[in-house]
Amino acid sequence: MEKRLPISIVVSLTVARDQPANGAELTYTENVSAHGARVISKRHWELGEVAQVTCLKDESTIRGKVVYCQKLMENRYCVGLNFNGSPVTWSTYRTYSSALP
Repeated sequence: MEKRLPISIVVSLTVARDQPANGAELTYTENVSAHGARVISKRHWELGEVAQVTCLKDESTIRGKVVYCQKLMENRYCVGLNFNGSPVTWSTYRTYSSALP
């Protein structure tokens, strides 16, 4: 279990195999860690599905595997993503609160 930071970053979320990103969803992270993020989504994601997350601030993209998908109220889901490879340095991103969908 890694330390999670309560950082909201506006991102584009899509299935990684979609090129170009068809059906990309404008959303945000709820919290982040060096190897993952909890992202809010309008759709249900399957365990093991690969998501592509693009930060709107600098257009950096990272792929992560879905490790859980928890149903929330109003047809929304919390999606836990695990990023393989090098740790993500979230401290370089600014927190966005006024632009949240």
